Amino acid sequence: GESKPKQQQQQQKKGGKGQQKKGGKGGGKQQEAESDMITPRAVDYSKWYNNLVYASDLVDQSPVRGCMVIKPWGMAIWDLLKTDLDTEIKKKDVQNAYFPLFIPRSFLSKEAEHVEGFAKECAVVTHHRLCQDPDGPGLIPDPDAKLEEPLVVRPTSETVIWNMFQKWIGSYRDLPLKLNQWANVVRWELRTRPFLRTSEFLWQEGHTAHASHDEALGCAQEMLDVYA
Repeated sequence: GESKPKQQQQQQKKGGKGQQKKGGKGGGKQQEAESDMITPRAVDYSKWYNNLVYASDLVDQSPVRGCMVIKPWGMAIWDLLKTDLDTEIKKKDVQNAYFPLFIPRSFLSKEAEHVEGFAKECAVVTHHRLCQDPDGPGLIPDPDAKLEEPLVVRPTSETVIWNMFQKWIGSYRDLPLKLNQWANVVRWELRTRPFLRTSEFLWQEGHTAHASHDEALGCAQEMLDVYA
């Protein structure tokens, strides 16, 4: 009759040691599990979105503040969306093209009203190479490599595209001209959200030129229907 309580006591001691041991080694895993929990959308919409994106393994944080690394699963989703939308865009007799990542600052200065909304978010290149810092370890912009005109890292492509349209369009016979670009843009965001807005993000932009106002509006409405 006495053996049963002793056996239970031994099991309790064994269980207690096992729990302590598990807790000591498994603390990190427990924290990871808690960080993987999805905040209810009704509680905090923004946190729910971020939890969902990271728990789904779509992105990871980048060593560059404000930027994200799109992981294979996230990139696969983007590729599917891009392929589908690109097919629909081409059905509207639109052709793909690509324009430079760097835009002369003077181009944006001419369109000051257009870029006013994101002028403070522009990243600017002022030198074309680095050199060894003469005062210590590390690299600095080479003073002899300063650009004659600073270049803005593409925040949007209207100015450089329309510069080329001006060159390509000689008469109404060259119209309509309908181009689409798949590219990345840079806008130095203070508050970022994966896929919604980061300092660098992927996007698509379409630019067209037409012989008449009505034709231009008709094209815009067509594309709104495609986006919808």
